[in-house]
Amino acid sequence: MRIGEREIGLQHPAYVIAEIGVNHDGEVSRALELTDAAAEAGADAVKLQFFETDRLMSRAAKLAAYQKAAGETDPIAMLRRLELTLDEMALVVERAHARGIHAIVTVFSTELVDAAETLGWDAYKTASPDIVNRPLLEALAATGKPMIVSTGASTLDEVVRAVGWLESVRDRLVALQCVSSYPAPDAALGGIGAIGKATGLLVGYSDHTRRVETGAEAVGAGAVMLERHITYDPRAAGPDHAASLDPGGFVRYVRGVRAAVRGSSEGRKAVLDCERDIRALSRQSVVSVDRIVAGSVIDRGHLTIKRPGTGILAYRLDEVIGRTAARDIEGDVPIVEEDLA
Repeated sequence: MRIGEREIGLQHPAYVIAEIGVNHDGEVSRALELTDAAAEAGADAVKLQFFETDRLMSRAAKLAAYQKAAGETDPIAMLRRLELTLDEMALVVERAHARGIHAIVTVFSTELVDAAETLGWDAYKTASPDIVNRPLLEALAATGKPMIVSTGASTLDEVVRAVGWLESVRDRLVALQCVSSYPAPDAALGGIGAIGKATGLLVGYSDHTRRVETGAEAVGAGAVMLERHITYDPRAAGPDHAASLDPGGFVRYVRGVRAAVRGSSEGRKAVLDCERDIRALSRQSVVSVDRIVAGSVIDRGHLTIKRPGTGILAYRLDEVIGRTAARDIEGDVPIVEEDLA
């Protein structure tokens, strides 16, 4: 596995991603400052999130518990506030490359893949909820770029199934063990070994704990890649700041990772109780684009994929196409089994 000229594997130093995510608060100047801080801390890459709120969130979308705890009241208003434009993200890619580090992006919608391809990202990542979003996984695989797949709030069977969809690109694929809770009360490092044993993939760790030491411990458990949120202030208002490290903390994090001795672990991969809320709310379902009248045969144009994951999950999109609507289905809502004849 290689990102740019950087080899990734058990015989190489762990690859460290500084996840800016949405900690720029919708301000590109802040994203550029955090890119500089990541480079100075010794990170190998920075990562952003590419989404358009109306493509990602249906009107049924709700806030996760950690987002409510951060003071958010409206999921759609929250995401709109945190969007960066394509031109703004291009500035971050340019700054990262100028500082000698890679630029990686999490893409949240299949329709945005072509736009993402215009910016020269070094690798693509999918968020944990998209472990069930087969169309998005396959669209990113088709770009030919290295791929990183997060596995938070997933069962081992779900991880194995997703890796099966990506079998043809396994030589440029890394899976990340992750606990989808912010901050994570349990590191669950045993999942690193469990995923590696079940899939044969290189495995890393997406770290949502509060501790600086967890990254080094993950390397000790066999992780070849670490992802950790970076922020200008963990006390800042916003959904992810509290589970992030400030620049000084990130320096200590990277230092610990570089000093760690890699080992291996035999563990288990399971959905933790703290992940069940976000598992349902952040996965994506098959969603109606507009109102579908009872008796209509449903075609691809009737459908999109959005949050929340309370309907028929995204990987089953093809099963919905060609079915008949058993009742009127409102627009922009997750489709459930009872909607189909």
